[in-house]
Amino acid sequence: MPALPDQAYMARALELARKGLYSTHPNPRVGCVIVRDGRIVGEGWHARAGEPHAEVHALRQAGDKAKGATAYVTLEPCSHHGRTPPCADALVNAGVARVVAAMQDPNPQVSGRGLQRLADAGIAVQSGMLEAEARALNAGFIKRMEKGLPFVRVKLAMSLDGRTAMASGESQWITGPAARAAVQRLRARASVVLTGADTVLADQARLTVRPDELGLNAELTALALMRPPLRVLVDGRLRVPLSAPFFQAGPALVATCAAASARDRFLEDGHELLAVPGSNGHVDLNRLLVELAARGANEVLVEAGPRLAGAFARLGLVDEYQLFVAPKFLGSSARPLLDLPLVRMAEAKELKITDIRAVGDDWRITAVPL
Repeated sequence: MPALPDQAYMARALELARKGLYSTHPNPRVGCVIVRDGRIVGEGWHARAGEPHAEVHALRQAGDKAKGATAYVTLEPCSHHGRTPPCADALVNAGVARVVAAMQDPNPQVSGRGLQRLADAGIAVQSGMLEAEARALNAGFIKRMEKGLPFVRVKLAMSLDGRTAMASGESQWITGPAARAAVQRLRARASVVLTGADTVLADQARLTVRPDELGLNAELTALALMRPPLRVLVDGRLRVPLSAPFFQAGPALVATCAAASARDRFLEDGHELLAVPGSNGHVDLNRLLVELAARGANEVLVEAGPRLAGAFARLGLVDEYQLFVAPKFLGSSARPLLDLPLVRMAEAKELKITDIRAVGDDWRITAVPL
């Protein structure tokens, strides 16, 4: 059987890396394939922080066959001692002849040092193969390393006439089961699920990951549940009572401008109160994102009402919108998608639609700000 081109092996490594979509936080998602004489002799992917990296799993599977082989890895092998030993050293010790990386590691502790360590050991190195795909897979990790901010994804559900709830606030359910399952997977992959007081009070929202709605296999579901996202409530004036379903669903972080004197009663219930600067009772969202990134958050999923979602949009803090569109009209008196007061056409927020697909009876639109 003829050997496959390099791109095919890297594509397989990326496929393996995607298995870590729901579980690697705060680490990046990484896959590795080891090939010798045109045959795959080892494969691996990183599942959880603190556990072996993709290269180690692949090398263990390859055994002695790794000597003289080519390793395809979706991210530059690490060169520093973290919670696990350096993967660059493991590849050197295994005797691989060549390493192909999709991209350099944006982590300043690594960034080029892993590839240099390999080159110094006489291993042929190459970087940049299927780099766009690799960067998309770890957009949150890359942004946190390069800018000290998480990747912000805003999820919105609306009718065909752009409405999110009836005038009364009733909003369950605009979209169907398939769309709701897709939202569950968005939650599961996020480091943080963030919402506002209005949503929690109006919808009695819990913002948890519901395993029966994920639609994943048993292995990935188990991994996702081992690392649930941190639930963050933006509540500048502490309007949501501790008896709310949101707090009863498990530990949460509350970002507020209110006095820190309330901290003890939140701690007693297992929650954390984070004082964030703000004005007029509104939390400084940029400062909050900086704090979440410092805690290792790669991706933040915002599931909020028009006011908070609109605030993220107005401040230019959104990296991606996920819009679920239901084939129904809610009418002119229903609530709008975003609180985004614009007066002139020149003020319009332009987006680039990167994907549109059917999800059950609904449509899912992925768009990014220009």
